[in-house]
Amino acid sequence: MSNEIQLKYGCNPNQKPSRIFKKDGEELPVTVLNGKPGYINFMDAFNGWQLVRELKKATGLPAATSFKHVSPAGAAVGLPLTDTLKKIYWVDDLGELSPLACAYARARGADRMSSFGDFIALSDVCDVSTANMIKREVSDGVIAPGYEPEALEILKTKKKGNYNIIQMDENYVPAPVEQKDVFGITFEQGRNELVIDETIFGNIPTKNKELPELAKIDLIISLITLKYTQSNSVCYCKGGQAIGIGAGQQSRIHCTRLAGTKADNWWLRQSPKVLSLPFLPTIGRADRDNAIDLYIGEDYMDVLADDKWPAIFSTKPEVFTAEEKKAWLAKNTDVSLGSDAFFPFGDNIERAFRSGVKYIVQPGGSIRDDNVIEACDAHGIVMAFTGIRLFHH
Repeated sequence: MSNEIQLKYGCNPNQKPSRIFKKDGEELPVTVLNGKPGYINFMDAFNGWQLVRELKKATGLPAATSFKHVSPAGAAVGLPLTDTLKKIYWVDDLGELSPLACAYARARGADRMSSFGDFIALSDVCDVSTANMIKREVSDGVIAPGYEPEALEILKTKKKGNYNIIQMDENYVPAPVEQKDVFGITFEQGRNELVIDETIFGNIPTKNKELPELAKIDLIISLITLKYTQSNSVCYCKGGQAIGIGAGQQSRIHCTRLAGTKADNWWLRQSPKVLSLPFLPTIGRADRDNAIDLYIGEDYMDVLADDKWPAIFSTKPEVFTAEEKKAWLAKNTDVSLGSDAFFPFGDNIERAFRSGVKYIVQPGGSIRDDNVIEACDAHGIVMAFTGIRLFHH
């Protein structure tokens, strides 16, 4: 470890000089084991590390996140994968997966389009199972508290030996007050050390107050994910993972729609029609992801036109009609949703309900809380008010 690490440049190539360092002169809590991480890499790494550390502490399960542009594209804990999830995450050929590998498969698989070229954070020592999964994905780097020797050697082969591998001191405790400079002016605030656990579900104003343990886990995952997502932000979760994250939107309904569309796409990928797409064996995972994204969307003719499909599929797939998609989406139930600030209008609830949301956690405190509660009651949704905002910038 050292007191500073020189970087190639800042956010953009014209922003020089660039480095990370400790103002107090102490050593940095990170060691670069391979590669040369950049400014944004470290931003993703440090935010991602905090997220997975908190997920592990809150759930007791190994956790992983897939970061892009200082917001998570996915976050998850290490619950076993169903055969369907293994298939849509392209890991069904990897044999038995460790809990940590399951966590990363879920984090990467939630929104594979956004996770392309991600920076990975792992809560536990990276094992061989997880390293083999990371090895074949397009990724910029990984941060973890340690690496099994064989796992480290596997990762070092990525990107012609230049893959960024960072080891984090898991015992590092940051100062309680943090600073950053903007336009030559220093901002200072207390760190957001809010602990998110089951105690936050004490205020449930809706008629339906039944909150199962699995829903509590998903809601906790959504809130911890939101804590490190650029605001405004909304997170849909199911089965121990985020399935749709809407980040950085100026309007909350746009967050809800964006995250809901991603959650819908996650579910549509599990439909028999998508699972049976006859891809040519030469089509790689990233190109399959792109093709699926088009196939389930409004621009499906971009892959089904007569001059397009022969380069992707062995036979021409049938159109996934709007009626078929609507019927399949209706089967997605028991989804949880978190919001980093209050919902100002009931339209957010209506949009969430269309994506199978049954459990919601949000700060509350809007002058229209009654309208939001009424919308939840109309659909039998359970909603908890935390009184806690989770903006992150």
